Amino acid sequence: MTTLKDETLARLPEDLARPTYDRSALRTGIVHIGVGGFHRAHQAMYLDRLMEQGKALDWAVCGVGVMPGDARMRDALVGQDGLYTLVLKHPDGALEGRVVGSIHEYLLAPDDPEAVIEKMAHPDTRIVSLTVTEGGYAIHHVTGELDTDDPAVRRDLEPGAVPATSFGLVTEALRRRRDRGTGPFTVMSCDNIQGNGEVAHQVFVAFATLKDAELGAWIDEHVPFPSSMVDRITPVTTDDDRTTVRERLGVDDAWPVVAEPFTQWVLEDRFVAGRPPFEDVGVQMVEDVEPYELMKLRLLNASHQALCYLGYLSGYRYAHEVCQDETFARFLLDYMDHEATPTLSPVPGIDLDDYKHTLVERFSNEHVRDTLARLCAESSDRIPKWLLPVVRANLAAGRDIERSALVVAAWARYDEGVDEQGEPIEIVDRLADRLHAAALRQRDEATAFIADRQVFGDLVDEPRFVEAYTAALRSLHEHGARVTVETLVTRGGPASA
Repeated sequence: MTTLKDETLARLPEDLARPTYDRSALRTGIVHIGVGGFHRAHQAMYLDRLMEQGKALDWAVCGVGVMPGDARMRDALVGQDGLYTLVLKHPDGALEGRVVGSIHEYLLAPDDPEAVIEKMAHPDTRIVSLTVTEGGYAIHHVTGELDTDDPAVRRDLEPGAVPATSFGLVTEALRRRRDRGTGPFTVMSCDNIQGNGEVAHQVFVAFATLKDAELGAWIDEHVPFPSSMVDRITPVTTDDDRTTVRERLGVDDAWPVVAEPFTQWVLEDRFVAGRPPFEDVGVQMVEDVEPYELMKLRLLNASHQALCYLGYLSGYRYAHEVCQDETFARFLLDYMDHEATPTLSPVPGIDLDDYKHTLVERFSNEHVRDTLARLCAESSDRIPKWLLPVVRANLAAGRDIERSALVVAAWARYDEGVDEQGEPIEIVDRLADRLHAAALRQRDEATAFIADRQVFGDLVDEPRFVEAYTAALRSLHEHGARVTVETLVTRGGPASA
């Protein structure tokens, strides 16, 4: 069995694609914070494609981890010279593997924050990109601004603090570049947040201004924050995936990444110090990302929430199981047709009807084996950004909200911590304790869960939403998830109490 290293690339099985470019010629042009499965299946993959064309060799990635838990990724990548196997799982069961070589450095900020800052401050670094999850931006759910009560943010704002967050590290690197006359780099968010570029702009400038008002003003004026829409279903790598890579692809990889074949990247073309020719490998470079990102957030991401809680409560554990169930597939399409689509503007070059049916087909790929537990995680960061904007838009326009209200009710029922078979549910959420406590009160106090204004804002004051939500929650308690979905699909309303 071949261990993955630069020196072993030539000994890999002939049918496993691998870099043919000279990796010793790579030079860092991008520092990426938050190297997980998605970054490696997406942005790093696009760069690898460019490098195979003999392009972008000066745009290699230095990965950065900011959390202590990122030491596992550091060990895996450093031990393999930055190489890893990307495995695409096709619906017919075929595997398509490639060793990706665009990441050639990795730094762990808790080990050496100074090294991370200096890497970003180096003139060769022209882009700092981010996949730090929705929660990594420390956005207050109600105000939409930087949450200065966040403990990590508060620590980094203390005088003389050694930077530990992405905010502190990036801000200090930009300060050094300004003082040295190096000029700014572009900060490129690749997270599933509406207007991710503008959100990043807002919170990074707010943080920098609190540290140094003049620096904040300089960043506000000189640093671009392009928005992007990114799309590829990338489940968590399992030990079974590692075994598959060994047995079927013939390589011993500490941390391969698996993904569906579909991929999309729409990127605002606004960069201050150049960029790779992303358009040469299928990235859509546009002036306005918003129509694409709203399409993805409100159709794909919100549909993930629409299937995960209801599916889990019903006894399913994988996304494909839910979407291969005709009743749940119909519910997803009804949500997309009747509630999500009316909130969207036309999307250039996209047939929305085709896109929606393709989503259900993608979710139904049984070989990807995307777990519902993954989709149910960190809901307090996801639901307010993906689904609640649909609710608010439809309330304002007097349109349907019943399906969205059921999804929120299913989240509340899920957070009671036990499924309909009596099995315990592990609630993975930064607000888990608070949400669980509220969910436990809701059989006696129906609005206890949505009364949390830091998560739901003023929705508890909206009579039409409260009526739909409490009816859905009552039906979930009395009839269960499947009957509630069946009734909504066939009759247009939740089961009566």
